[in-house]
Amino acid sequence: MMTVTAVQVSTIAPPNHPLDDTALILAARRGSLVICDWSESMAEPSVITKTNAMKPYQSADKAFIAFDSLSKSDPDQHVLLMAIAQLKDYFFGRRQGFDLPIDLSFGTPFQKGVWQALQSIEFGKTISYASLANLIGNPKAYRAAANANGKNPLSIIIPCHRVIAHDGSLGGYTGGVDKKRYLLELEGKSF
Repeated sequence: MMTVTAVQVSTIAPPNHPLDDTALILAARRGSLVICDWSESMAEPSVITKTNAMKPYQSADKAFIAFDSLSKSDPDQHVLLMAIAQLKDYFFGRRQGFDLPIDLSFGTPFQKGVWQALQSIEFGKTISYASLANLIGNPKAYRAAANANGKNPLSIIIPCHRVIAHDGSLGGYTGGVDKKRYLLELEGKSF
């Protein structure tokens, strides 16, 4: 069973942020966070549990619980509450990293290597896709590293937004370049 919730960014970010119509979908399974993905709005629970982020878990049973109804007594719900609290601290500038149990077991060995490397990029720093390939010990695999970066299931928490094009431009971002720009500016970068 996977527990899924969604939280409007406006409820966990400071006033006047540019992501008013944006929500984050979060999911936990077996006491670990498995998804933190962007959504354009707070859709119906049945729509949220069928988003692209859920594709690796198509066969899993999913229970949607509104974030204000989550309980600390359930291990999955407790992880979701911790994630929401840490995301709020991040958006308010009180946190630069995350300390959450995460499960990346569905990724390929290469993807897992990329996702682990992403976690080593410091707050407020950026690297290129070529540098990311170097971090995983495979300098010629920058396109594959970029692809794995785009499949990161835990946006923000695993900071794929900190990878930019070699020319210093933002490049792409699964959640949209506007969100990538916001996160990098939140971390003190300007573009």
